[in-house]
Formats: sequence, structure tokens, C-alpha cells
Amino acid sequence: MTHILPSGGGKALMNVDDTALLLLDHQTGLFQTVKDITIAELRANVMALTRIASLLNVPIITTASVPDGPNGPIMPEIAKLAPTAIYVPRQGEVNAWDNDLFVKAVRQTGKKTLIMAGVWTSVCVMFPALDARAAGFNVYAVIDASGDPTVMTSHTTLARFVQSGVVPTSTNAVISELHRTWRRPEAAEIADIYALTVPTYRAVIESYDRAKNVGAGQQESAKRLEPHV
Repeated sequence: MTHILPSGGGKALMNVDDTALLLLDHQTGLFQTVKDITIAELRANVMALTRIASLLNVPIITTASVPDGPNGPIMPEIAKLAPTAIYVPRQGEVNAWDNDLFVKAVRQTGKKTLIMAGVWTSVCVMFPALDARAAGFNVYAVIDASGDPTVMTSHTTLARFVQSGVVPTSTNAVISELHRTWRRPEAAEIADIYALTVPTYRAVIESYDRAKNVGAGQQESAKRLEPHV
């Protein structure tokens, strides 16, 4: 897919053609330990990331920490929304970057910018994020598509991200940064993805559609009332 980018733009933002999405340990057992964000918000944001990446052909790699144990299986929505995502099994490694197959899968994408999200932020995201950064990748950690057992843990993780050069970001920012312009044939679906992570945005869409339909109806009524000569 050739992506439409605004002319004259700088290079500070992510390049969608040089980006991969890594979803780390979004497992149903681990979800029960998350306290710094609601599970509903967390799942919605992960789904939004998955949808925008799939829509824009951004490679998606998933992995899980002992999915047959108490950490539980990966949330099923990821496989449903991204059936072509690459799943990399691990052999008990806490840090996905310690798994050679995972690192190989990341390198085979050929992308230099990695968007990461996972549970826990302080472990499942931070460990591979620090290693990927040390390996020369540009790394973004999506904080509201990740979760930790306490707010304090989340705050200390953010500090370590910043100190190491990993960029903390949000789901909304990632969606905006990847699609960059509404001059896309997928604009309607992108708007629906925003509404998934920001429910109030759906109200914006609905009020706009309603106003547009009312305006069109008024114009049609006016035409019918025009005198015929």
C-alpha cells in the first residue's frame, strides 16, 4: 500500500511504512492484576491499535508469557482483528527480547520503529523496549494500551522509559501519527477506530451525520416547493 502523506512535513513523527506493532502478553490472567487503567479501556485501546495497524498494513507481532499457566491466553480480539499477525511462542522467558525467535521475527519485518504495548508495562513492555532501544530501534511504548498492578509502578516505569530514550505515547496519538491525513479512502473506518478508544468521538460523528442528513432533507424539501414554470 502506498500511503498518502502531507507534503512538506517533517520527520519527527513515525513513518507508517517503517513501523511494526508488538503486542506483548495481553493475557486474560494478567488482566486481573491491572489496577492503573480499567480493563475495558485497556482492551478497547489494544483493539484500536490492532485495527489501525491492520488497516494500514503495519506488521503485527504478538507473544505470550506461559499462556497455558495462570497468566492465561491472549485476549481473543487480537486474532480476530489481525488474523495475519505473527505469533511467537516463548519458552518461559520473561523478557520477549531474550527469545531468539521473537527478535528474529522483529528483524525480519525490516522496520526500524517499534510500537510496543503489553501487560505488565513495567516488565513485559519495558524489558524488550529497553533492549530494542539498545539494539538501535526507535521504540514507542503505548501506555494506555498497557497496564500495571499499581499507579506507582506505572509512574516509575514511565520515568525509566524517558531516561532510556523509549517514547511514551497514547493510543490516540499512535492512530493519528500513523494515518496522518483524512484524505484516505479508509477515512470512515479510521473515524470508527477513534470512536473505539474515545467513545465521546462517536457522539461527534453521530451529531455531524444527523446535522448533514437534516440539511440534505431541508434542501430536498425546498426543491419540491419551488414553483414549476
